[in-house]
Amino acid sequence: MGGGGRDPLSAVWLGGAVNVDGLIVVDKPAGMTSHDVVARIRRLAKTRRVGHGGTLDPMATGVLIIGVNRATKLLTYVIGSSKSYTATIRLGQSTVTDDAEGDVTSTAPTGDVTDEAIRAELATRTGEIDQVPSAVSAIKVNGQRAYKRVRDGEQVELASRRVTIFRQDVLDIRRTGDAIDVDVDVTCSSGTYIRAIARDLGAKLGVGGHLTALRRTAVGDLTLAEAATLEQLEERAPDVVSLPMADAARQTFPQREATPEETRTLSHGGPLEPVGIEGPYAVFDPDGNVLAIVAERDGKARAEIVLAPA
Repeated sequence: MGGGGRDPLSAVWLGGAVNVDGLIVVDKPAGMTSHDVVARIRRLAKTRRVGHGGTLDPMATGVLIIGVNRATKLLTYVIGSSKSYTATIRLGQSTVTDDAEGDVTSTAPTGDVTDEAIRAELATRTGEIDQVPSAVSAIKVNGQRAYKRVRDGEQVELASRRVTIFRQDVLDIRRTGDAIDVDVDVTCSSGTYIRAIARDLGAKLGVGGHLTALRRTAVGDLTLAEAATLEQLEERAPDVVSLPMADAARQTFPQREATPEETRTLSHGGPLEPVGIEGPYAVFDPDGNVLAIVAERDGKARAEIVLAPA
């Protein structure tokens, strides 16, 4: 039995150390892929059951949610959460990747672009919009990643997709030489490409644009305030989980507590009676252990994923 709200059912013995199922909020450094971070956490946590909840480009920093052991089952829901970012858009230059890692493909003078025009154009692209993802993305085209096709010299045209920009605030506008740097704070739906926002803003203003900095500040309710750097996790290893299973479920989902009888029913794969909670929610037993993620449909509350140990 542990203190600090940890789920006692989550502890497993690995290599002489107690390893807890749960989530880690990592402050990813620049220069690493999301898979690089997963590999590092596997070593620190001494388990191969590690995954991430939404890719960050190597250039990007900030919140990367890592699932350890049984908590990898939660990542499907984490990936679908809204995301928040701070970013810098450079107007006056376009690149092949729509960010600073790609070669510059065109430049244009920005002297006629006003601050008011920048703010107005961003404001028109708030709410539900159709966005064409960056060609250098991980989207598969005929079984191959789009970025691989681009690097092989192919012209890739991706279909637009409906995304939602919940909030898009201009923090600062700076003029440096022939370029304009625009700092923005964006909250958007899963699947939104901030690089595409930069590209489209530049295209609309007729000068081209690309992303020069990107920092993810939140995934759903998990923020930088809870994040640890890889250096901090190294110091804590192997105790790297910041949100053990029950805590992770409580912070990520609405909750319902099951009675002892409902606990037995759900543990054996049976449905519960609905209680009117919208969307997926977490069900806990009377001792506070998380049992399953449940959704109500067809008059019953049925488990989408079972989290209690078999």
